[in-house]
Amino acid sequence: MPDLARAAKQARTWACYDCGKCTAACPVARIGGAYSPRRQVLASNGGHRDQALGTFELFKCLTCSLCELRCPTGVAYTDLVRELRTLAYADGIEPDCPHGGALQSVMRMMAAGGTQQDRLAWLGGDLRTEPAKGAVFYWTGCAMYFDAFFPEYEMRTLEATRAAVRLMNRLGVAPVVSPAERCCGHDLLWNGDRRNFELLAQHNAALVAESGAETLVTSCAECLRTWKVDYAPFWGARRPRMLHVSEYLAEHLPELTFKADGAKRVTYQDPCRLGRHLGVYDPPRAVLGALPGIEVAEMRRSGPTAMCCAGGTWLHCDRYVKRIQVERLREARATGAEVLVTACPKCRIHFQCAMKDPSLEGEIAIEMRDVAELVADALA
Repeated sequence: MPDLARAAKQARTWACYDCGKCTAACPVARIGGAYSPRRQVLASNGGHRDQALGTFELFKCLTCSLCELRCPTGVAYTDLVRELRTLAYADGIEPDCPHGGALQSVMRMMAAGGTQQDRLAWLGGDLRTEPAKGAVFYWTGCAMYFDAFFPEYEMRTLEATRAAVRLMNRLGVAPVVSPAERCCGHDLLWNGDRRNFELLAQHNAALVAESGAETLVTSCAECLRTWKVDYAPFWGARRPRMLHVSEYLAEHLPELTFKADGAKRVTYQDPCRLGRHLGVYDPPRAVLGALPGIEVAEMRRSGPTAMCCAGGTWLHCDRYVKRIQVERLREARATGAEVLVTACPKCRIHFQCAMKDPSLEGEIAIEMRDVAELVADALA
């Protein structure tokens, strides 16, 4: 079976009604872009390789999975896009990525191995961690790179990383934070570079297995999706529990004591990978709802229908992406919230970038904090 036909069969594109609900739901199409999920499905069904792979429209998809929520026949469109990008990459088709492709280059350097990383410089003396062995492995992801790459956005994604470790310490846990950790490979996989993704997956899965950890915790929604779903073929018989930090905190809420620190209204951004990809909606809200004085005000589109931050894989950044981000920030501001709470560092980066638009800053600016930061601040 030709590779395009195999990808279409695996994604159930044959079940498409040609109803157009996927395109009607697509954030890029709705905001004015020419991208159409239905067109991609029809090209795949017809075996039209040039149409399915040969245009850069394939890389405009946010892989947010909102179209799958609307599809009446269960076409796995997000999986189809990932497989089509793998085929396109094998054909030498790769778009120009934002920031000169620097982030992808760093990921490939890590996949090749041999590069010395100073991954633990962010650890302060008040944080207790283990370098290799322990019951809980805290996966830091690429947060230390994000702050260095985007100083103009005044990024503080490492504050969320420190807060997560501080909370585990309060619970009596010194998590494993490994100097040998590498990027999980999420972006390379979704951009079509499966070979380098697999090199990263093999290294990371072995690293966590050797630690003896029974639980893996991460603050990054994309890392969690990668570990829970895409790393499945790289595990042996023993596989640890894998949790987002909000899930971990929700399980341990009775063990934490909080102080009242005034009233504050917040709103929560559901990351696509944590929400529609993994179905995790309640734990972050349960954690926020347990904090004294915190009122959670939902945006007009939240939970399964939440709007994407529009930049998950560092693949493209055009005017349609910016319009999606601005619209989402307007929704956040419309709740009357003082703080936009995130559960993925990339949501924070992309919204922070959008807020740097000098013509819109006063209209869409809002303080952003990670859920772990709010919890750590509220500790008694």
